Amino acid sequence: MSDLRIGRFLVAGLHQAIAELLPDRLEFYESWLSVTGLREGTIGIAPLMAALSFLRMEGEMYSRVTTRAGEYAAEWTVNGLPSLQKRLIVALPVRMRARLALRTVRQLVNATYSESRAIVRLHKDASASVDLRGSPFCRVRDASPRPLCDFYAAAIARVLQRFHVPADLHVDSCRAASRGEGCLLSVMVRVLPEGEPAPAP
Repeated sequence: MSDLRIGRFLVAGLHQAIAELLPDRLEFYESWLSVTGLREGTIGIAPLMAALSFLRMEGEMYSRVTTRAGEYAAEWTVNGLPSLQKRLIVALPVRMRARLALRTVRQLVNATYSESRAIVRLHKDASASVDLRGSPFCRVRDASPRPLCDFYAAAIARVLQRFHVPADLHVDSCRAASRGEGCLLSVMVRVLPEGEPAPAP
């Protein structure tokens, strides 16, 4: 258990989102998401799970906080890519942009938690499926009445947005709600009319 690694962007995103949306509760959550642990990268799975457990008791704020945290993680991930790489990707046709954006999604998921993996399957109709395995957000004892994939759904949507990939995203199944092996998200890319210019980087 002590060998499990929590990615810095995951913890930093949660901390920032709580500071903005639940400022009166920040000191409480810093019992687990401490600034020192964040700075040194020493926050493990146990304090993270404790923080998420209490966060689920906040009602609708759980979704708002984890969604914003996912958006931050996506922003920081894309901002960390070389500028030339980002410009080249944005200049590509939409299908190729989508493929490379989803590759970045896979890297983001793998970096958030040492047991997390994203299996991305691309289809000929410009759709894709993202099979999330080992999400710490969906690691619950009892079945959840709703999907808990907000962090990753928001992160995927924001990465696609940053690469100017017009797409609709839907959570098809969630490990926390269905007690399945993983979480399945579908992505439907809205292909631009032929000949339409690529967006400016």
